[in-house]
Amino acid sequence: MLDAIALVVAFTALLAWVNARFLRLPTTIGVMTMALLLSLAIVALGPLGFGELRRYESAFLHSIDFTGVLLDGMLSLLLFAGALHIDLPALRRHRGPIAVLAVLGTIASTAIIGWGTWWCLELVGASLPLAYCLAFGALISPTDPIAVLGVLRSARVPESLEITIAGESLFNDGVGVVLFTIALGAIAQGEAPTLSHAATLFAREALGGAAYGLAIGGIAYAMLRAIDDAHVEILVTLGLVLGGYALAQALHVSGPIAMVVAGVLIGNEGRRTAMSDHTRSVLDTFWAVIDEILNAVLFVLIGLEVVVLVLPDGWVRAASIVVLIVVVSRAITAGVPVHLARAWFDLPKGAGRVLTWSGVRGGISVALALALPPGPARDVVVLLTYATVMFSILVQGLTVAPLARRTFRSADVR
Repeated sequence: MLDAIALVVAFTALLAWVNARFLRLPTTIGVMTMALLLSLAIVALGPLGFGELRRYESAFLHSIDFTGVLLDGMLSLLLFAGALHIDLPALRRHRGPIAVLAVLGTIASTAIIGWGTWWCLELVGASLPLAYCLAFGALISPTDPIAVLGVLRSARVPESLEITIAGESLFNDGVGVVLFTIALGAIAQGEAPTLSHAATLFAREALGGAAYGLAIGGIAYAMLRAIDDAHVEILVTLGLVLGGYALAQALHVSGPIAMVVAGVLIGNEGRRTAMSDHTRSVLDTFWAVIDEILNAVLFVLIGLEVVVLVLPDGWVRAASIVVLIVVVSRAITAGVPVHLARAWFDLPKGAGRVLTWSGVRGGISVALALALPPGPARDVVVLLTYATVMFSILVQGLTVAPLARRTFRSADVR
């Protein structure tokens, strides 16, 4: 496993260098694009007598537990690093809209995508059990800000929209994982859970995760205040993330939500009153490097995973329909509410369009899809997930900045 990780990191470093030297795309998009093109080239070379290359890459990828690496390792670090830089006063000002988008929006999106996928696939003769469709809706609904936030900052979007996108993306990861857990339980039991059971599980995971994150964040905050040693304080935050996430899973509360809450607490109150200027600088640098490295590695793995996809008959048509359903669902659950209640959301005119198109999906969706029980239904869900993620990153991720610039061309964005 260590050899595989070393090889992935070295390969990621090479692709990041090539991207910075020649392509100059956002790092995550650039490295993923090159990894994807390499994988597609290996697939294309198979019929020409180079099938061993695909078998080698497939064996290598199967040696890496993508789901375990992301959900049990990288996710906690990524969410904490992202939450560290969330402005708590701004988050409080927009807490209502963020809560609506992250909780109600994700629940509504799961239902729309799940039922829409089930109905539309039936029409084209590519049926998929409803439980799997709802699981797909849950895993594909959370948005990933990694690929677009840097681009949006360069496009100088209004600060209110930036904090809304970041806040929604950080919290809807946890909500989506909880909903996926409920759907996974339904698949395992062969029957839909009762509404009361689902509500109880959701409350325990989500609210319990928030309370737990506040508790462990408070403990870490007290430890940080008691010392003034940058290296030890970094170690405390690292222990908070890795140990806290592992304990959250043992307690059956939402680890992702706990990491976001703890990260916001340490990134605001902790930075303000528990750290010296030197510690703040070192801590920011450390977590920024962790964030950049893990994101680059994650997107390289996404690009490489194409070689292990199972492509059933009619997959292009099915994937195209589902991608459209996902985009329409995002418009219904995010764009339309913002457009109709723009004053309450406190967002500028045109924000609904940018919010809709910035709903990029990422590695969490792929990892959750791979966590489904092996079988033909899982293969279809993985394919649909992969197609949606590729479309959102390569199409939406590369075009959202021009859209934002046109939308806010004449606006005072700061």
